[in-house]
Amino acid sequence: MSPALLLPSHSTQIFRRCKGLTSYRLYIRHYATQPESAALQRKKVWASADAAVQDVKSGDIVLSGGFGLCGTPETLITALSRRNDVHGLTAVSNNAGSGDLGLVKLIKSGQLDKLIISYLGGNKYLERMYLDGKMSLELVPQGTLVERMRAHGAGIPAFFTPTGASTTVETGGIPIRFKAGGFKEGILIPGNKKEYRDFNGKRYIMEPAIAGDVAFIHAWKADEAGNLMFRHVANNYNNAMARNAQLVIAEAEEIVPIGSLPPNAVHVPGIFIDRVVQATEPKGFDIIATAPPPGTTGGSSPEELLEKSTRRRIAKRAAQELRDGFYVNLGVGIPTLVTEYLRPGVKIWLQSENGILGMGPFPTEDQVDPDITNAGKETVTLLPGASIFDSTDSFGMIRGGHMDVAILGAMQVSQAGDIANFMIPGKLVKGIGGAMDLVSNPEKTKVIVAMEHCAKDGGPKIMQECSLPLTGARAVSQIITELAVFDVDRSGGFLTLMEVAKGVTVEEIQAKTACDFKVSDNLGQM
Repeated sequence: MSPALLLPSHSTQIFRRCKGLTSYRLYIRHYATQPESAALQRKKVWASADAAVQDVKSGDIVLSGGFGLCGTPETLITALSRRNDVHGLTAVSNNAGSGDLGLVKLIKSGQLDKLIISYLGGNKYLERMYLDGKMSLELVPQGTLVERMRAHGAGIPAFFTPTGASTTVETGGIPIRFKAGGFKEGILIPGNKKEYRDFNGKRYIMEPAIAGDVAFIHAWKADEAGNLMFRHVANNYNNAMARNAQLVIAEAEEIVPIGSLPPNAVHVPGIFIDRVVQATEPKGFDIIATAPPPGTTGGSSPEELLEKSTRRRIAKRAAQELRDGFYVNLGVGIPTLVTEYLRPGVKIWLQSENGILGMGPFPTEDQVDPDITNAGKETVTLLPGASIFDSTDSFGMIRGGHMDVAILGAMQVSQAGDIANFMIPGKLVKGIGGAMDLVSNPEKTKVIVAMEHCAKDGGPKIMQECSLPLTGARAVSQIITELAVFDVDRSGGFLTLMEVAKGVTVEEIQAKTACDFKVSDNLGQM
């Protein structure tokens, strides 16, 4: 006879047919359930952010959610900046804020000694602090950064990833801190060298998990049990960080009673959250980018602008590589112009690293939303059929090769398809961002570089070997410039000239290219 089934008192009755018998028998055992009136009494709501951050201590590793200013826990950061007794902090975030907002507050208050981030962007203050040896900075690829935090929260001490293999991320070639006096005085703390291993003929590096002492999270809604909901792209890093630290404090735009949030809508279960406070600081914008109102006339069309813009001619040629239904990621700069030149009938799904699939154009002024921004931190819209997800899922789809095409800009590209596009040692430190992840699976995602053929000083950007730190090795499959289109044989390590621009000769291209290349037997015109 089968053992009795354990069924709650409110369950429907289930019948079992006994083996060898033709009759049915019903087995029911009721178990006790907590009455609805005995809802959880432990409430996690604190009276103020100042009270909630009182247990942060000097030397702590503080995880801070957000991407740009979207989803930044500004209320908690501001409260911590008032703690003059706390210093020597390490902060982990995608970036360090903008202007005087975000983690910049803790730098200026003298509380922050080290940043572990992915991208500095245009934050000249932090860039100068790093280059002058006044601050430690560990640059981490964007997808690797969120995965290192997710891993610790899931009890995984380390993992292997293709992102950053055969680059300065693997060799530890990006200094964490320069000596007093800055770059010219030498390195005080070198970068962290990584262990590597080959799996199925491909190189991977081992990345350690990041364990936070404290996490600051920004949520849209929180209930008194600590369950969280995020709004649109503010999900980003907040989701993974909320699962990581020993002490997790969430600020919420709206705090509701237990039972108010639909269980199916909860992004972070309350088990991960220790304290909840009311968000009081206003949400900020990095870049408010808008489209003209519908029906607005005037201005040049994209086709009219082609004659005046080298960059647009490159973008138009790159657009010819996209097919209807493709999943595409476009980098900053020239690639952002590609969507203006798609062929008739071609519709693509644009992916943004901060958590959008189905990104639309810039909003009109009345559509601007601080929680809907792209990876360039500009305000955007969502197309019908769009989806929103956190940074873990975003980089899973990138690193896993689910994107059809990634179009990126570059400072240099080698004849073997190596790409360098994130820093000039001692001069320019933009940060790694998501580029290393985007080029980490070129077997499945075609990587196209769209760039001007020569640098501003006239020097070549297509090289035999890159002289700048690599973003990825043997990653690029095609190079498109205003002069030419090259196909890259990544395994063979050579270029083939496939097309030349109108009025441009092969000899001119040879003079402006710092490596040898083959010329296609079917050389075409761009």
